[in-house]
Amino acid sequence: MEYEEFKKILKDIGLSVKEFSELAQLSYRTCNSWSRENRKVPNWVQPFINLYLESQEYKKYKESINILMGGLNK
Repeated sequence: MEYEEFKKILKDIGLSVKEFSELAQLSYRTCNSWSRENRKVPNWVQPFINLYLESQEYKKYKESINILMGGLNK
């Protein structure tokens, strides 16, 4: 993946490069270095982003279930 595609994907999911670097426990400088000529974003980044998105969906489901279950217990 090229750096510009990486940045677009992050923008689409509402993350900045800085937020991604914190999430992935990388230095911001490391993520920015992927923008240099002859460098590509590592192959693990796309699956990492996919898992992040999946976990966000599970959080939404969990919150919805907790709300529904809380309403049933009243």
